Amino acid sequence: MTLRTVVLVASDAMQTIGVAGPLEIFDAATQVLGDGAGYDVRIATLDGRPVRASGGMRIAADLSLGQVRSRGVDTLIVGGGMASPQGSTDPRFPAAIERISHGARRTCSVCAGAFHLAEAGLLDGRTATTHWAFCDELARRHPMVTVEPDRIFVRDGPVTTSAGATAGMDLALALVEEDHGADVARAVARWTVMFLQRPGGQSQFSERLGIAADVTAPLRAVLDDVVADPAADHSLAALARRASLSERHFRRRFLDQTGTTPARFVERVRVEAARELLERTTTPVDQIAARCGFGSAETLRRACLRVIGVGPADYRGRFRTSAAG
Repeated sequence: MTLRTVVLVASDAMQTIGVAGPLEIFDAATQVLGDGAGYDVRIATLDGRPVRASGGMRIAADLSLGQVRSRGVDTLIVGGGMASPQGSTDPRFPAAIERISHGARRTCSVCAGAFHLAEAGLLDGRTATTHWAFCDELARRHPMVTVEPDRIFVRDGPVTTSAGATAGMDLALALVEEDHGADVARAVARWTVMFLQRPGGQSQFSERLGIAADVTAPLRAVLDDVVADPAADHSLAALARRASLSERHFRRRFLDQTGTTPARFVERVRVEAARELLERTTTPVDQIAARCGFGSAETLRRACLRVIGVGPADYRGRFRTSAAG
């Protein structure tokens, strides 16, 4: 096995974690794999000089963007920061991103790095996301981009965009899973103390994100419906009817494309919706059960035990945020 070359693009005023987060995931994967497998990560800046992150940390560069040979790049990842993105003032920057992307196997962005991809024309006609605070601006400034604000990351062909800076780690972990399988990704997630698929986020549901990229119509619309309204009628008959398929054909096609059954998918989406409410609110468990499509608190409890291994009360005790009171 050979190392896959990853180029992380850094620029002034970006968040350090936009580079450091993915780098640490790729490094952990390389250590887990051993035997010369994994990733060779390089940090590139426009001129090859160090840049200063928004928090003041200096980020050294391994090479300039002009020195990057696009044909040798497996993955290009462009970082961003929390300040309102203004776009590059140097025309060499988007031109370099476009050139490298065309030779790379896949191109990604972290947080406001999506604006750099859009500026280079790489998001035209594609679906993308960015930090929730900038989604409206991305859609306004780049009308040829379909922006989805409630996603941890969005994969559209060879281009993947992610939400806030920490979502770059979720993205990198998904790339590791794509390259080396779920067992390696699970080992990396354990080592870095991460969720293999983050529950919640900026209103996202990781169950859909983990499988939706490869799902084709009409199943994709059905997945969207389940995620958008977990409490609705998502019986096999109702889902098949929405897809204009027979129940038997729908179930077989769903299993082929997602690796799970419709019932299991719906249950996991509903559990993830309940987890977010358990973490962020003090809403009683029976009300959460009703809001998330479970018939009773006991049904929710059994589903939580199946999916996450703990009941709602125990989960809330462990993971409730301070904002929930």
